[in-house]
Amino acid sequence: MSINTDENLIRNYRKGDEKSFEILIQKYLKPLYNFVYHYVGNYDDAQEVVQEVFTRVWKYSKKFNAEKSFKTWIYAIAKNAALDFLKKKKALPFSAFEDEKGENIIFNTLADPDPLPLEILERKDLARELSQAVQQLPLPYREVILLHYNGQFTFQEISQTLREPLNTIKSRHRRALIRLREILAPK
Repeated sequence: MSINTDENLIRNYRKGDEKSFEILIQKYLKPLYNFVYHYVGNYDDAQEVVQEVFTRVWKYSKKFNAEKSFKTWIYAIAKNAALDFLKKKKALPFSAFEDEKGENIIFNTLADPDPLPLEILERKDLARELSQAVQQLPLPYREVILLHYNGQFTFQEISQTLREPLNTIKSRHRRALIRLREILAPK
C-alpha cells in the first residue's frame, strides 16, 4: 500500500482513482481559500477563484511533474488564478485581514487557547495594527510574508511557487520585516 503523499495521490488520480482527487481537494480547499482571499479580498470571489483552481488542477493534472512538489504547483495555480481574476476585475487587493464578521485571521491563528480578557483586547489591537501594516507593504513583499507565515511555506517553496530566485525571496522577506518595523514603530 502506498503512502498518501500529494504526489502519490495525483498519480493515483491519473490512474483513475477519483477518491485520490477528493482527498487532495479536502486537504487544500481551506488553505487555498485563505491564500486566495488575501488576493481578491472577499469571500464570494475567493470561492469562485478556488473553484477555478481545482478545475485547472483537474484539467492539467496530466501535465503535473510528479517529481516536483504538488503543494508549490497548486499554490502557483492559485496565485495565477487569483491574478487572472483581478485582471478581469481590474482591481487590486487592498483587503484587510478581517473577514465580514470582523474577525481577524492572523489573530485567530496566533491566539493562545486560554488568554486573559486584557490580553485578548491587546492582541486584537496588535493584530489589527499588524494586518494594516502588512497591507501597506508592496505586493511582492506581502506575498512572501503571507506565504511564509500564513501558508507555512519554506523560502524554497515560496521561490518555486512565485517562480523567483531563492535569494530574491529571502531578500524580500528581510526587507518586508524591516518595512513592518518602520511602519509599526512608535511615532
